[in-house]
Amino acid sequence: MLGWEESLDAVRDSRRQPQIPTRAIIRSVVVMLLSRLGSLNALDQSGPSRFWPRWLGGPLPSADTVGRVCALAHLEDIRRLNRHLYSQLKRNKALAPPAHGLMTAIVDAHESHATYRRRCSGCLERVVDTREGPRVQYYHRYVALQLVGRDSFMVLDIEPLAPGEDEVAAALRLLDRVRAAYPRAFDVVIGDALYADSRFFNWALDHGKDALAVLKDDRRDLSQDARSLFERTVPVTLPGGPRHRVCWDIEGFTTWPQVCQPVRVVRSLEKQSVRRQLDGQLEERTSEWMWVTTLSQARASTAAVVHLGHTRWSIENQDFNETVNRWYADHVYKHEPTAMVAFWLLVTVCLNLFLAFYRRNLKPALRRAASMLHIARLIASELYAGMIPALARAPP
Repeated sequence: MLGWEESLDAVRDSRRQPQIPTRAIIRSVVVMLLSRLGSLNALDQSGPSRFWPRWLGGPLPSADTVGRVCALAHLEDIRRLNRHLYSQLKRNKALAPPAHGLMTAIVDAHESHATYRRRCSGCLERVVDTREGPRVQYYHRYVALQLVGRDSFMVLDIEPLAPGEDEVAAALRLLDRVRAAYPRAFDVVIGDALYADSRFFNWALDHGKDALAVLKDDRRDLSQDARSLFERTVPVTLPGGPRHRVCWDIEGFTTWPQVCQPVRVVRSLEKQSVRRQLDGQLEERTSEWMWVTTLSQARASTAAVVHLGHTRWSIENQDFNETVNRWYADHVYKHEPTAMVAFWLLVTVCLNLFLAFYRRNLKPALRRAASMLHIARLIASELYAGMIPALARAPP
């Protein structure tokens, strides 16, 4: 349905006279990720499987070769593979917008690992106070962009932070590349409180998009101005859902002059009853949220802004947590800047592919009976099943 193998085999690397084709390397990594083996050594141990000659047209490359070639891979070719998946899913109407009609792009940063012992040219540095005294710690951090629709999400791209720059600067570089590759993919770009930044909001306005971010007291003038007006404004109650939401919604704030147009502030006071596991008693929990956005009330209702604001957690729950805990995305397969980005991009490609297969190809009855983890184990079982005859042979 997706016809992705041609784009998969089109990924290149910078070797001049390769003895092992890049096609074999990238196909090996894709199987490792879809099978969730977790390391190149685990991939290397699957070499006796009869699956590899059929899939690669030859033997499985060694773990060292896979890591070395991924450090020379052309990242734009991997990103082009992800664009092919997006185009096919969009053509098959698998990326429908929510009820309010606004496709959302969520940006957030994730730290993949930290170490005191290994350093590469792409490592960021910070001084950490330890029992032995101050020590220099090396780490990598990436900004990811996730596209969120009605009942689906898709990770479009990532961008590593460069030494000496902040998260918003890397996010703007990522947004420039994503907008050029997916010009009509999203309408609103969302971030946490860190993205209540004039650079982020002005980028959205300059490129025909809208921006939304969590508003905290860091923006003291805007926050205090909004709260003073909320005290004199009659709130509205949003119907439906397990949470009782009372909301205030005012637009036209000019208290943030660095943004090139007036902004809108929405406050939501939410109450929810939760049954405590310890004694079975109901406990009422209250939370307050405030968002600042360029969306007008004519373009997005109060309920739509509240929904968009809470959608921000999708990148934490369905991207970072899923890829780290289930797909081993934080594992350092090869401590080299290009290789680390290549493996992260391939993880996102495999995640998008797997979700499309699970949610669009499998029937609802099968999805109710089998979790995504169970299906992933079935994929791995196909790889290991091909190893049984080789392991069953008597040693010479």
